[in-house]
Amino acid sequence: MNNELVERIKSNPKYQELISKRSSFSIKLAIFVLVMFYAYILTIAFEPTLLGTKIGEGVMTVAFPIAAAIIIISFLTTLIYVRRANSEFEDLTSQIREDVKDAL
Repeated sequence: MNNELVERIKSNPKYQELISKRSSFSIKLAIFVLVMFYAYILTIAFEPTLLGTKIGEGVMTVAFPIAAAIIIISFLTTLIYVRRANSEFEDLTSQIREDVKDAL
């Protein structure tokens, strides 16, 4: 890739918008997931009886459904990111390609 093309892409306002939106969105999702995981781990470390409370007369505790929910929410946040990447972010990428295609 030549330097002129790289500079045209970097100076494109749509590229700046793409980088800004993508970074902001991914950081927010990452913080959300990390807070969930760390809250769960810290609860286990400092208040194990809370998550050790049995549900019904069986052997299942409160910890299992909460852990399952955390895993499901993690998959959902990944799905949310992928859907946005394949729509909004991909649209911006296509617009950037159109703007600089004459330099290719």
